[in-house]
Amino acid sequence: MEFGRFLITIGIVFVIVGLAVTFGGRLPVRLGRLPGDIGIHGKNSSFYFPITTCILLSVLLSLVMWILRR
Repeated sequence: MEFGRFLITIGIVFVIVGLAVTFGGRLPVRLGRLPGDIGIHGKNSSFYFPITTCILLSVLLSLVMWILRR
């Protein structure tokens, strides 16, 4: 029973990730380019740290894990 539930969960995650990759460019909000993400561009180099995106993904994954544990 547990293994079947695990396989279903992994399948749903794969479908969601596949849809996000397929339609990600068409969404009005692009992950990795949210307000609050840090980007520093110099003459010969650039540094980019998506802090807001990391926080958002962390909250979403925590919510999903909390729901699955119930």
